[in-house]
Amino acid sequence: MAALVDLVGRILIALLFLRAGIGKIENPSGTMQYIAAGGLPLPLAAYVVAVLLEVGGGILFLLGWQTKPIAALLGLFSIVTALVFHHNFADHNDQINFLKDLAIAGGLFHYAVFGAGALSLDHRAGARSAGLASG
Repeated sequence: MAALVDLVGRILIALLFLRAGIGKIENPSGTMQYIAAGGLPLPLAAYVVAVLLEVGGGILFLLGWQTKPIAALLGLFSIVTALVFHHNFADHNDQINFLKDLAIAGGLFHYAVFGAGALSLDHRAGARSAGLASG
């Protein structure tokens, strides 16, 4: 049961990042304008980093490959997103989005410490390595 819960958690978190990254790919100019409005320098570079993290990291996280470092990166990305884009606490929606980003980071940091679980490529690679070492 724990392995299934780990997998479902990874799927739910990965879907968020994948959808956000695909949205950025669908609207690059609007995304870069939003990034610039947030005060980040080099909107094109920030855009590329965001797409790579959200799509690339989302796929790797979904598959459970290199889960610990990917989860840590996505967790840090979520905190930066909260601080840069959702810091207007006079706006209730910004408050909620800020807290959601922090909650997402918390879930990701759990995976960064404990890994992806039994239903992951990390686990499969570890089991194969253990089998090779004993053979």
